[in-house]
Amino acid sequence: MQRPEAWPRPHPGEGAAAAQAGGPAPPARAWEPAGLRLQEPSLYTIKAVFILDNDGHRLLAKYYDDTFPSLKEQMAFEKNVFNKTSRTDSEIAFFGGMTIVYKNSIDLFLYVVGSSHENELMLMSVLTCLFESLSHVLRKNVEKRWLLENMDGAFLVLDEIVDGGVILESDPQQVIQKVNFRADDGSLSEQSVAQVLQSAKEQIKWSLLK
Repeated sequence: MQRPEAWPRPHPGEGAAAAQAGGPAPPARAWEPAGLRLQEPSLYTIKAVFILDNDGHRLLAKYYDDTFPSLKEQMAFEKNVFNKTSRTDSEIAFFGGMTIVYKNSIDLFLYVVGSSHENELMLMSVLTCLFESLSHVLRKNVEKRWLLENMDGAFLVLDEIVDGGVILESDPQQVIQKVNFRADDGSLSEQSVAQVLQSAKEQIKWSLLK
């Protein structure tokens, strides 16, 4: 969904493919050094990712720059975005100089926010990865109740996809593998702590009985 006044932005790799094929590539922007455009995917940044319920209340949110430095500004932004998107069938919105892609699932709204010049396909790949990864973690119940009961897993998923605004992973299978690995490590640590505590309790009990 491209705005008519903007030059069509290529999907990652399209520019390189065109160059190899000898075909013309879209002209670089005036402020852009030669050769930099092909590196955009690796420098791509996400401004924010957040999940709201069907009343527009925040359930999970991470902001990766200082566009909205205070919690009050973030909440106001989320409310405005929700009011603009909750009653439409579209998957993309342009709001406040930002590009926003979003998806509704039962009683949840998932949002990925980038700047106005970001590639919508890249934003959508992050959103799709987030949804599919959450679907696995929540056993295909991508809804408010299950999200609240598995919030730690949801944050693990998000951290594997985006770090500091940089896309780390867009393949949900890779995200799930990494989350499972981290979860296994966590469960082992918790088990070890529980064993230590139980051992300490047993020692105290026996010392009291002597």
